Amino acid sequence: MAKVNRRTFLGGVAAAYALPFGAGHAQAAAEPPRQATLAWLEGGAPATHAGTTWGVPWPRGAFAKDQAFSLVTATGEHVPVQSWVTGVWPDGSLKWSAHAISGPTAADGYRLEPGPAKAPAQAVTVEDKPEHVIVRTGVIEVTVRKSGADLIDRIVRGGQPVVRRGHLVCLRQDHDEDEDTGGAKREKFVSAVRNVIVEQSGPVRAVLRIDGVHQAKRREWLPFTVRFYFFAGTDSIKMTHTFVWDGTEDDYLRGLGIRFQVPLRDELYDRHIRFGGEEGGLLREAVRGITGLRRDPGAAVRSAQVAGKKLPPVSTWDTRVSSRLHLIPAWGDYSLSQLTADGFAIRKRTKPGHTWVDVDAGRRAPGFGYVGGASGGLAFGLRNFWQLHPTQLDVRGAAGDEAEVTVWLWSPDARPMDLRFYHDGLGMDTFPEQLEGLQITYEDYEPGFGTAYGVARTSELTLWALGATPDDASLAAMAQAVQTPPLLVAPPRHLLAAGVFGDWSLVDRSTPARAAIEDRLDFLFDYHRDQVEQRRWYGFWNYGDVMHTYDSDRHQWRYDVGGYAWDNSELSTDLWLWYAYLRSGRADVFRMAEAMTRHTGEVDVYHLGQWKDLGTRHNVLHWGCSAKQLRISTAANRRFHYFLTADERVGDLLRELVDADRTFVALDPLRKIRTEPYTPDPKALAVGLGTDWGALAAAWLTEWERGGDPVARQKLLGTVADIGALKNGFVTGEALYNLETGRFATDRVQVSVSHLSAVFGLAEICSELIDVLGQPAFEEAWLQYCRLYGATREEQQAEVGGSWSIGFRQMHSRLTAYAAARTGDDALAQRAWNEFFAGQDGYGPGLPWRSTRVEGPNALRPVDEAVFVSTNASAQYGLAAIQNLALVGDKLPPDRVDR
Repeated sequence: MAKVNRRTFLGGVAAAYALPFGAGHAQAAAEPPRQATLAWLEGGAPATHAGTTWGVPWPRGAFAKDQAFSLVTATGEHVPVQSWVTGVWPDGSLKWSAHAISGPTAADGYRLEPGPAKAPAQAVTVEDKPEHVIVRTGVIEVTVRKSGADLIDRIVRGGQPVVRRGHLVCLRQDHDEDEDTGGAKREKFVSAVRNVIVEQSGPVRAVLRIDGVHQAKRREWLPFTVRFYFFAGTDSIKMTHTFVWDGTEDDYLRGLGIRFQVPLRDELYDRHIRFGGEEGGLLREAVRGITGLRRDPGAAVRSAQVAGKKLPPVSTWDTRVSSRLHLIPAWGDYSLSQLTADGFAIRKRTKPGHTWVDVDAGRRAPGFGYVGGASGGLAFGLRNFWQLHPTQLDVRGAAGDEAEVTVWLWSPDARPMDLRFYHDGLGMDTFPEQLEGLQITYEDYEPGFGTAYGVARTSELTLWALGATPDDASLAAMAQAVQTPPLLVAPPRHLLAAGVFGDWSLVDRSTPARAAIEDRLDFLFDYHRDQVEQRRWYGFWNYGDVMHTYDSDRHQWRYDVGGYAWDNSELSTDLWLWYAYLRSGRADVFRMAEAMTRHTGEVDVYHLGQWKDLGTRHNVLHWGCSAKQLRISTAANRRFHYFLTADERVGDLLRELVDADRTFVALDPLRKIRTEPYTPDPKALAVGLGTDWGALAAAWLTEWERGGDPVARQKLLGTVADIGALKNGFVTGEALYNLETGRFATDRVQVSVSHLSAVFGLAEICSELIDVLGQPAFEEAWLQYCRLYGATREEQQAEVGGSWSIGFRQMHSRLTAYAAARTGDDALAQRAWNEFFAGQDGYGPGLPWRSTRVEGPNALRPVDEAVFVSTNASAQYGLAAIQNLALVGDKLPPDRVDR
């Protein structure tokens, strides 16, 4: 067989897979929807938005891939919309379409339907030149450099520059100040642009991708990817900033930010500073304030300055003020720092060399600011500002000709970023010692494996190049749009009817038994959502994750106990949240799932180095465990966010994983427990058919849907056929994979079953593959596994020549339910509900489905405790409940749920 690579095709393989298509999603509507009703995720039209992008699924065969779409409001007004394809069905019909509209105004809702799109009155255009790119929205003109330190050369509005020299900056420190009496050496780095790609060029939305590194005289480090998003007819720019950590244990990041120069032409008393405060509040100040003086310049003058308007001519002021303007200090520097999730502080000074003066303080700032005047200015905002602390907003030099604005993703006022491992190894230098450690703290330690080298983080920003200082209501609306970017969504019923993401059901409380299960699902989500706030699971590297297991003795999660601390997607917490959103359409569920996708796809996965494409098992540090596996990096966890939002960065993460099979040469996941010597052979790699192949299949399926690398399709179809050809199918547990051909050897006969194989997305991916591929042998292999996992030893022995009895029966009840639904076997359906209600995994019907308030000396702050809850078990209970209801809900015994 020919070798599979980027230059050659598996000749003849495509012809070998003539794909019959199944009847479609079991719960899809009888008539496939040919239009979608759209609403804003948080409900109601937003006061403003900087442009929004979203995705919509369509049933197989409903539309051709090149279908055009029209967007219409409830009043019949056609809205300019840009559409493109993000996913196709195997038959080539449209599966997912993405769409974008401009701000700042919005209707309460829209209808997306087939038809020609209305063109924008002012289209966004992109002019790609050898040394720079010019983007024109009709309101602003932005020049992006293709080399040098500056990403943005200038932003011009009405012929006047609003921004000059937008670039990245970071501050490095060479040691921890607490461990050395001497002063730490600091070094400043700025961005160095290496590549600029025009990813979209209008007419409604344009996207530029900029890749580069941070550079100083003697070193380059921290590779970055920045994307700028432009929308027709707007003065705003959306921005994502991603960097990858490639430092050593001797590198401490003192500050990381984005910096802009803002020309100022107005008089000092017509220059304004604004910072967002709590609950929609604003700090409203002028560089040279004329309120509160001993002499009053006049009510009209004072009210104009407070409102941010150009002041009346000085000749109209009270001369006791106008003659002494030079004696009023000009406050040129302002700073808002959010060093914790519960406290921000604002300070200002006249200029360097003079002391800072405290302005005000509060709990949680929205991360929004503005500097400018009557002739224009820059508004800027960082999403999840307090959640991703320590953060900071700086304005410097506002009393001069040009203000310097820095949005700090890591505040220089905070302690330096310290990414060293948290203990000295405790003598665990050999595999036997490390396995002993696993027995006591559940931590899979190995020297050198607890490195952060290769992890990443993405931040989201919004800029507005304004013609004058906006009024307070407009600024408050901008601040809200920064905190919660408005998003259009299709309702759950449309998502279900499209037949995407396998087997799931809508929320259904039609019977007491169903209602009880729905109530418990809500309880589990609400509890974990509230724990994020109560336990302050925030911070630059932590936000988006949850803890693994609870410690009821300390009334605390086991944040400091080896493998019981941060969850890192263990047992598919991500999937639980995304399916909960699909079913309910709840905004709070979406936002928690979104934050988790941002975190787990970036922080828990390596994007550089020897473990690129692998994720890290749960640990006190997100990168601390030596188990580097595909089950954590799996594309199964990211696909939802990508297809629902068309987010390019998440698309990057999905594409990274297409060649993840190559990591089996770099790292043997079973190295600590093998009893015989093992040398990786690219033609005979041992690949697990559970968490390993499930992750690979998710990446290959997604790439195929997106119309990307054809080799992904070949590998997916080939391995699907090979699993079906194995005598014991999935029960084989592991097969030899040929990296060159992308195929499994099919002669292995063994019985190897793990309780983890089907709880990291395998069940969901197999459900989708069976639906879209229609491969009978593969389906039979999966049905066999589903039937036998919870069967008796005698049944297992009779069918595959081996038996097992392992845990997670309650969680695997959904496999039994799947087999029952596909075969129509009522006995299996009854067994599925028996397994689910048995409570073997700690979620029985007799549990007190409530939390207890812990106060006083037993907890640091009042918290809710539910002693039977742990996040990973909650995820699998939730998935089992969702899928059992979808598959055999009609067989649900009405008396099996204790209300």
